Amino acid sequence: MPAPRKRYGSLDRILGRIDDLDPANLAILVQRLAGERALLETVFNTIQEGVLVIGAGGVIEYSNMAANEIVGLRESDVGRAVFWKLVPGLAHSLGLHFDAGNDTCTAAPAITREVEITYPELRHVRLHLSRLDCEGTTPGGEIIQPRHVVILRDITEEKISTEDLLESERTNSILTLAAGVAHEIGNPLNSINIHLQLIQRRLEKAKATPNTERISESISVCATEIKRLDDIIHHFLEAIRPSHPDLQDIQLLGIIAEVFALLKTQCEDLDIRVTVSIGQDLPVISGDRNQLKQVFFNLMKNAMEAMGQGGRIDIAAEADDEYVHVRIADTGAGIDCDALSRIFEPFFTTKAGGHGLGMMVVVRILRAHGALIGIESVPGQGTTVSLQFPQKHRRIKLLRTEPREPVS
Repeated sequence: MPAPRKRYGSLDRILGRIDDLDPANLAILVQRLAGERALLETVFNTIQEGVLVIGAGGVIEYSNMAANEIVGLRESDVGRAVFWKLVPGLAHSLGLHFDAGNDTCTAAPAITREVEITYPELRHVRLHLSRLDCEGTTPGGEIIQPRHVVILRDITEEKISTEDLLESERTNSILTLAAGVAHEIGNPLNSINIHLQLIQRRLEKAKATPNTERISESISVCATEIKRLDDIIHHFLEAIRPSHPDLQDIQLLGIIAEVFALLKTQCEDLDIRVTVSIGQDLPVISGDRNQLKQVFFNLMKNAMEAMGQGGRIDIAAEADDEYVHVRIADTGAGIDCDALSRIFEPFFTTKAGGHGLGMMVVVRILRAHGALIGIESVPGQGTTVSLQFPQKHRRIKLLRTEPREPVS
């Protein structure tokens, strides 16, 4: 590395003949040095990146305000705290080698890494470490230990924005693919339905026999199933297409009742008991009836599949001054922590035959309604899904104030 270029200013000229200064000029020099230090402190504390000077053994000799905030340092820690201990695994990540004998470390001349800091809060930081070539001896003969400068840049928001953009692009690609597949499935279904109608007409013209009656019944069953598949595709496309909700005054009790009517037979077949605790005076919300039916259908279907044979689904709703809260709890198998953290990811599913799009569709619809969703689960005990819908007519709670004394 080339030697640093020397700079000769007025301060350097004074320091060059410091031994010849009288007490008065020496006091002026100290004042100028204090002013230079204050200026540099102001400059470094204005910089948004964190700046650290690391001495022998990793001790932090200097830290600006940005670095204090990123790493969680106090002013009293400077001169005592060891930087490598503040971030676990950092020394290994940077390839630092410690000499226990003289309490020093060696590193490459310059290193840049992206690291994750969990204290004082989770942050993604781009760290650049550079070695200062200031080795030698002091006028007193003491060996000058090598130092390192560490530049820290908080890239948490940048990283989150990038991840959100990638996730949005991925989701849009999945929805486009799914819509295309569903549309292509609809074409052969229409063709099959047309040919079934032709067969049915020919049977009606043929002589009636027990065989023709059975064939006619089979055709009727096939036509019914094709109609059901066509309805599923139609609703699926409506659910995944990025369409704005048709907002109307909605009473959630009615939506839940309609969904339960669709699933009632399946619940009875699986011996699943459903309890609903919702008052008739629940405030209305602004929502799209069909989209919200899709939300509750998906959530109740998930609860039923998590329990299999037997179990209980509890549905409850209440309201405060601003929101309507709905809770759907089941006594199913529950979800472990790893799966719970990925439950809203496209194509992620815990079910053997699942496609992994149901919860993604639920979240998309809820976001369009300004609603929130939360999931709590205990493996072996069950899962609770909490929904929060903004009321159409929000009430403002006024603080009670004491009557003011008349001014005399």
